[in-house]
Amino acid sequence: MQVSFVIPLYNNLALTRGCVESLQATLPAGLAHEIILVDDGSTDGTREWLKTLAAPFHVVLNDRNLGYAVANNRAAAIASGNLLALLNNDLVLLPGWLDPLFRAHRSLDAQAGVIGNIQLDARTGAVDHTGILINRCGKPVHDRTPPAMLAPLIRPVRRVPAVTGACMMIERALWESCGGFDERYVNGGEDIDLCFQARSRGLVNAVALRSIVRHHISSSIGRKLHDEKNSYLLAQRWHREFVAAADEAKRDWCREYVATFLPEPRDADRVVARRAFLHALHLRRSPPPEAALAIEREQEKEFAYWAQLFAR
Repeated sequence: MQVSFVIPLYNNLALTRGCVESLQATLPAGLAHEIILVDDGSTDGTREWLKTLAAPFHVVLNDRNLGYAVANNRAAAIASGNLLALLNNDLVLLPGWLDPLFRAHRSLDAQAGVIGNIQLDARTGAVDHTGILINRCGKPVHDRTPPAMLAPLIRPVRRVPAVTGACMMIERALWESCGGFDERYVNGGEDIDLCFQARSRGLVNAVALRSIVRHHISSSIGRKLHDEKNSYLLAQRWHREFVAAADEAKRDWCREYVATFLPEPRDADRVVARRAFLHALHLRRSPPPEAALAIEREQEKEFAYWAQLFAR
C-alpha cells in the first residue's frame, strides 16, 4: 500500500509549513508515501519555499489560481498511491490521526467510500466536524455534535452522508471512477458531490472517530464567496438524494411535532405522534412519512429560490 498525500496551496505559507511539518512528524514508520503539493498561484513566498523540497515531495505549479477542485485534480492525476489522502494546507495533524482512517477504510472493506475524521477548530479547540449532514433546507452542514464519551471505543466508525474535503481518504480507483472533483464547483461543494457519487455506487462514507486533527477554519481569502451557487449546483444534481439523506432534519421534525402537540394531544394525529415520538427517541428506525414529506417541501422551497436567483 502506498498513500499519496495531496495538499493544494494558495498563500498562507506559515500555515502550509506547519501542516507539512505536522504531517511528516505523525506518519507511521515505514509507510510508503508521497506528498504532492499543488501551488495555485501563491504570491507570498510559497514558491520559493517549494524549491527547497526534495523527495518524497512532488510539486505542481499552476500558472494562475485555478481553484480548489482543479488543484486537487491535477495532483491526483500524477499520484501513484492506491490511497489518496486529501488535506487542506491549514491543518495541524495530531499524533495518531492516520491509522484510524486506515482501520475505518479496512472495516468497510468493499463498501468503503470516502473516509473523514473529527476536526477541531485550531483557535478554540471546539469540535467543528464530525461528518456532514443535509439540513431541512437542503444544504450540507457540518455536524458539530461531539461524539459520546465511549463512542470512539464502542463504535469507532460512524456512517455519514458526507465528509469535508479538508481531510479525507479515498481509494484512487474510486476517485478516478468518479472523475475526481467536479470543476464546476468553486471552492466548495466538490467534496459533497464526490461523497454523493460514492453513495450512488452503494458505498458508505464514514467518519473515523478516533482520528482527530486541528483546522484553521476557512483561512483562505474568499473561501465562502460561492457557497450559494455551489449549493444550487449540488441541489440540481442530488435533489432526491438530499431529501433521502436528511435523517437528522427528519428527526428534528419529529421532535418539533411531539413538542407542538404535547400540550394538546387531542389535536394530534395519534399514529403520526406515536411514530414521531419513537423516532425522536431512536426507538423507531424510520420516521413517519409526514416527516419526509415536510422536509421535501422545505427543501423544494429552497431549491426554487436558488433556481430563481441563478436563472438571471
